[in-house]
Amino acid sequence: MTGSLALVATERVMPDQTTRALDGQVQFLPTKAGWLIAHGVLGVGGAIAYAQWDAACIFVVLTAVTICAGHSVGMHRLLIHRSFKTYAPLAYLLVWLGTLVGMAGPFGMIRAHDMRDWHQRQRTCPAHAAHQARFWKDAYWQLCCQFRLNHPPALVIEPEVADNRFYRAVERTWMLQQIPLAIVLFALGGWAYVLWGVSLRIFVSLVGHWMVGHFAHRTGSQGWVIDGVAVQGFNLPHLGLVTFGENWHGNHHAFPHSAKLGVEAGQVDPGYWFIQLLARMGVAWDIQLPEMQPERDGLRRAMAPDPQN
Repeated sequence: MTGSLALVATERVMPDQTTRALDGQVQFLPTKAGWLIAHGVLGVGGAIAYAQWDAACIFVVLTAVTICAGHSVGMHRLLIHRSFKTYAPLAYLLVWLGTLVGMAGPFGMIRAHDMRDWHQRQRTCPAHAAHQARFWKDAYWQLCCQFRLNHPPALVIEPEVADNRFYRAVERTWMLQQIPLAIVLFALGGWAYVLWGVSLRIFVSLVGHWMVGHFAHRTGSQGWVIDGVAVQGFNLPHLGLVTFGENWHGNHHAFPHSAKLGVEAGQVDPGYWFIQLLARMGVAWDIQLPEMQPERDGLRRAMAPDPQN
């Protein structure tokens, strides 16, 4: 087995002498699977039973807000990568919106992201973290299971996040955070709004997030390659608008600190547009761009960039 001396540490993931990066197994999580299936059945059933344009509009608007402002900007670029700064109340709002996506609470998102990133930065990586299983098997693994190491590294979340009372409360109750939204939606439009705006939105967001991750670690265009790591990231052209910039995953592997994911000319990145809007409003600052941090070890140009959005 690979020992700790050969393992790369990251900002939050710290291997020790007992850590083994490949010594683990994929385990089925009934709660995770049940959450997905329940919202899928309720959401699809609700869309059929309540085929209403107003409910569909609620679904589109809430999906855009929670994925863009919440997941891409709040959870990913702000909480996980700290690629810009903002005032605490706005940070709490953005992270709460990210929790509404239905994947996990703030600590759960950090844990899932950083452990996957740690695995991918090693010279060898489990198939689960690399998205190397075939399409349906990877769907089962990612949406219903978890890869558990027998000798895991330590995950150390920075105290200003780990000890924050708001983040701790949201982490404990992340599934229950849908209830206030559901109450508002029920008051506005009954069960149609709840099933479209909560259940269908969660199901589509979870499946869509997995699909982007699946393909962005397997195939696509590449502007950069990182030598010496097990897994490369790929860009998925033409998906900038519907993924709010998260399709530029090859760019993100190259510049993980950057708030701007669509770093080449013509690469559409609505998440970064939103951060720029916050900056113009005076509520975002210290926005990190690719050139503001040292390059990753092993980073090199792969090919001519693909400017398509």
